[in-house]
Amino acid sequence: MLENGDLIFVKDLSDMGQAIQASTGKYSHVALFLDGFIYHARVEGGVLAQSPEDFFEDGKVYDLYRYARIDCPEVKKRAENLLGSPYNASFYPDGDGYYCSQFIAELLPIFETIPMKFGEGEQEISSFWEDYYRELGLAVPLDQPGTNPSLLAQSPQLQFKERYLDDYNH
Repeated sequence: MLENGDLIFVKDLSDMGQAIQASTGKYSHVALFLDGFIYHARVEGGVLAQSPEDFFEDGKVYDLYRYARIDCPEVKKRAENLLGSPYNASFYPDGDGYYCSQFIAELLPIFETIPMKFGEGEQEISSFWEDYYRELGLAVPLDQPGTNPSLLAQSPQLQFKERYLDDYNH
């Protein structure tokens, strides 16, 4: 069951989801549940708060984690102040706005950054990411400091709670 302060980690089969998972680990997205809304940064709409009914979709896997020392009122205040920020599609550390794990790390400053990876198998940079950055007209920010959902999930400060079975749409 969803509780205030739960971190929601997502696995999905979209092209972007699979590219993120191939480069970084098992999750492609992360969000935070606060006072009945799910706060996250996404391509469509940037930083926003959604109702669970609008957030959860069939065909995706959702794992819930807890940060025992979360101060929900303080974190919610930070989240509310960032609503409407653009999505950082470049994933550059100084890019405008936030990508999902960057937003969560901003709300909960407990996570380390690591050199970002964009490879798959033997490739240092997968063809998905080469095409993605070619369209943006930017170099791939290989080894720039960043975060990703799988890295956040591995934090010793988080505890895995449960696989969330969507009780909003069924």
